[in-house]
Amino acid sequence: MLRSALLAASRSTRFRKTIEGARPLQPVIARFVAGVDTGDALQRTADLLAAELSVTLDYLGEETRDVAQVERTVAVYERLLAAFGDCGFGRLAEVSVKLSAVGQSLGVDGNKRALEAAHRICVAAQAAGTTVTLDMEDHTTTDATLEVLRALRVDFPWVGVALQAYLHRTEGDCRDLVGAGSRVRLCKGAYAEPASVAYRRKAEVDRSYIRCLRVLMAGNGYPMVATHDPRIVAVADVFGEEFARLPVDHEFQMLYGVRTREQQRIAERGNVMRVYVPFGDDWYGYFMRRLAERPANLLFFARALVKGR
Repeated sequence: MLRSALLAASRSTRFRKTIEGARPLQPVIARFVAGVDTGDALQRTADLLAAELSVTLDYLGEETRDVAQVERTVAVYERLLAAFGDCGFGRLAEVSVKLSAVGQSLGVDGNKRALEAAHRICVAAQAAGTTVTLDMEDHTTTDATLEVLRALRVDFPWVGVALQAYLHRTEGDCRDLVGAGSRVRLCKGAYAEPASVAYRRKAEVDRSYIRCLRVLMAGNGYPMVATHDPRIVAVADVFGEEFARLPVDHEFQMLYGVRTREQQRIAERGNVMRVYVPFGDDWYGYFMRRLAERPANLLFFARALVKGR
């Protein structure tokens, strides 16, 4: 019930205005969002790389229905990736892109616009010597996102994609994406989805995640294990041994500001540990989904409100 309420609030204009105007929340937001501009993002990236962590940067924004904003978003990614090249980050830092932020929500030709925009971002990434991963959004966009992925991989076979274990279809999607070099980020999922398409109970989602993870680890691709759950980290280690995967054959991913000690521990034992780092001023939807995911995040949020009174 609480999770559903928070996910509903993530789409509420009235609640958004209240949260965005609450000054005591700024330190809480800063825990999960790495600033508002590319300078902030590059500094956080440099800090994380110095700690031997890898990074994927996400310029926040979604469901954009303004052509000018789509162009601004693509331009931010192009500038960011040019700076990656100047800094020599290489593949230690990449970018994540929501297709709804770069044209997918612009009506009947939205997917075409998103493909064109994502292609530009991939050109910039290739010039910087790094990669791009397509974020997955709610279930209504899954087919369209995978269609864009297939088109992009004609020119950029290294493009990655996120799959969400709470969807009934995902085990099948994993089987379709286990070819050599295929980069797949497996996460649990953070949107409010109907029971007709998604598992609703935590135990069901966990079991689906493990089934999907086994498919990816048994395949020839490059699994990206996006989880904060220590049990699933342990299962990934078991699968790594079972399928003779070296530490460089897969990676772990966690969100910026969540389980930072565990991130460091995983990196120190020799695994690739990539931190998903969002930035930008359109942080509200992302922030509310982080609160919905973990009760500990909500407690942190509530304490900040109390202290600010």
